[in-house]
Amino acid sequence: MLEQASGELAKANARIADLEARLGLNSGNSSKPPSSDGLAKPAPKSLRKTGQRKPGRAKGHPGETLKMVDNPTRRERHEPHACRGCGNSLAGAPEAGMERRQVFDIPPITVEVTEHQLVARQCSCGTVTRGQAPEGVTAAVQYGTRITAIILYLYIGQFLSKDRIAKALEELFGVPVCGATVLNMGRRAAARLDGFLARAVREIAAAPVAHFDETGFRVQGRLHWVHSASTGKWSLITVHRKRGVEAMDAAGVLPIFTGVAVHDAWAPYDTYTDATHALCSAHLLRELQQVVDTTPEGDWCWARQASDALIEMKALVEAAIEAGGLKHLDQAALTGQARLWRAAATIAKNDTAARSSKLMKKHNALARRMLDRRDDYLRFTRDERVPFDNNAAEREIRMIKLRQKVSGCLRTLAGAQQFCAIRSYLATAHKHGVHFFHALVELAEGRPWLPGTARPLTLLDRLRDDTQGGALLAVA
Repeated sequence: MLEQASGELAKANARIADLEARLGLNSGNSSKPPSSDGLAKPAPKSLRKTGQRKPGRAKGHPGETLKMVDNPTRRERHEPHACRGCGNSLAGAPEAGMERRQVFDIPPITVEVTEHQLVARQCSCGTVTRGQAPEGVTAAVQYGTRITAIILYLYIGQFLSKDRIAKALEELFGVPVCGATVLNMGRRAAARLDGFLARAVREIAAAPVAHFDETGFRVQGRLHWVHSASTGKWSLITVHRKRGVEAMDAAGVLPIFTGVAVHDAWAPYDTYTDATHALCSAHLLRELQQVVDTTPEGDWCWARQASDALIEMKALVEAAIEAGGLKHLDQAALTGQARLWRAAATIAKNDTAARSSKLMKKHNALARRMLDRRDDYLRFTRDERVPFDNNAAEREIRMIKLRQKVSGCLRTLAGAQQFCAIRSYLATAHKHGVHFFHALVELAEGRPWLPGTARPLTLLDRLRDDTQGGALLAVA
């Protein structure tokens, strides 16, 4: 009887530990998104040691502030009329100096309506010939390319709703816009990106290192999945009903990728055997933190030893790269930390071999993965092209989560695909130093920007060009 009670108590304790571990999961010790933390969001924990670097802008960074320009749009001179000492008139007095002050502002914006009159002439032979409309002018009344670019910028770039965009355009420019128009502009813009998307697939697939990630996305009231593939210069974002291999094949990159694929430890990535795999160590640190959180305070914890060793290896690699490359890496120190990391995982594997509870099974699986995928986790210590984490891919999908947070979901799969196509275009343009608005104007004109096709323009460049030409907006 006593043995039976002890057995039941042991099972109950194991279940309690498992439930407490689940309750303690958050974005800091698991793969749960930060949005799931709610009001109990944990305090952020940085891998940077105290005193390693001061907070704020890095030393030597140029900074960002308004600077005077040599050729302002116009100059206004403000003359003194009377001497502040004796009160005499200063008319005709010699100039003793001048102080310059510049104000940056946008001139009053008015919508310019251009009427294209297609004149018809009748020849002596009786044939009537009509003049040709300029390229892109296809309707009796239509919106111009800059208005289209502004609407796409607000809708895709800043995630405003259709109704708020219509209200903004009406109040700022006096232009009537309806929600259906916003959707139609997005559809037409996405349809022009087939060539861009095909090139993005080729460029990422040919890269030596690429980042991959996926996240849930609500479409038509159901869970869909957004997948990202990216490099330092290219971004490809796709949406699919599935999360796994079917969706990755549809994106088109991984089936032909032969470089180093950086991703988390989700198994479907490993089905692409032509690629070399590098696992995200930041994900691993969160998993190890969950083990630390479930260990009684004061007890030795294998996960803490593994985390400390991993962070030390990261610091060694960063110091070597800063010194000129991995040839400067302290191999003895690296070997020592790698030994500590491997020993911690081995101890955990042996201590949890019984796998008598769900929590123990989870910790055992983590330890075995660390040992089995050791080369993939520590690839950043041997190849300086490979980063420690997969933050580059996570940044790609962060804006997707923000879009869902604003709108809740997208109503149609076609709309979600159009949204992802334009986000891929804008993210790639940003990586090449091209301003969103400039890229969207070119897209609205029917000639999407591609690397090498245009010089990067800032918003100030665009405003200066437009104000010198007359108006910011033009309606054809």
